[in-house]
Amino acid sequence: MSKTVLKVENLTASYRKNYVLEDVNFEIAQGSLTGIVGPNGAGKSTLIKTLLRLHPPITGTVDFYGLPFKDAQRVIGYVPQRGSVDWDFPTNALDVVVMGLYGKIGWLKRPSKAHKRLAYEALQKMGMETYANRQISQLSGGQQQRVFLARALVQDADFYFMDEPLAGVDAATEKAIMAILKELKSYGKTVMVVHHDLQTVEDYFDHVLFLNRTVVKHGKTLQVFTKENITKTYGGNLRIHFAEEESHVVHPL
Repeated sequence: MSKTVLKVENLTASYRKNYVLEDVNFEIAQGSLTGIVGPNGAGKSTLIKTLLRLHPPITGTVDFYGLPFKDAQRVIGYVPQRGSVDWDFPTNALDVVVMGLYGKIGWLKRPSKAHKRLAYEALQKMGMETYANRQISQLSGGQQQRVFLARALVQDADFYFMDEPLAGVDAATEKAIMAILKELKSYGKTVMVVHHDLQTVEDYFDHVLFLNRTVVKHGKTLQVFTKENITKTYGGNLRIHFAEEESHVVHPL
């Protein structure tokens, strides 16, 4: 039986006194690749930010490896939504990836050649080494996302959170990102991903967490990715067709 590496109990959060998350409870097992799905406004991004203490909870407890976040943050990596990043900041792709090593380097110390080599190798892994000296503002959306994933990879974390890493990227980048996420899983890393495309959930994730302000259902994809749970989560926002072989095709209305 897999070890529990994240335990969330009775988590509640709000914006301007409006509840965004209410009584959220779930556990995540080591080495799982979990898709977080739900309609717009369901609290998916807020869930990640609250778990990582980027947004304050009202109630609840969050334990990583049996520890509070502040004691476990060195083994946790985070890729935010691309739209939340200031891409006009004057820096190049290699320097962005090096930033992922500051927890090991120290904020007041200069990165060594060895640190830059690790960053370059992470860019290579994402097929971005030829853009190492390119200003991030000059990169396409898919290229920017690859750079940010390289920054997370260079941290060599045990647990990764990714907020819509596949949103707005080209098919080649989506394929490359998913190959990396599945590779991380094969190494025993744990990954949680906010995801918007229900048609790819079964191919991409071994676990799925249905969220609409609270957890509607969470478990192994083969067991919980059903018409009933999709309908409970999305209501009338989606038209769902289930073929006889139980494959799912979902069309936004």
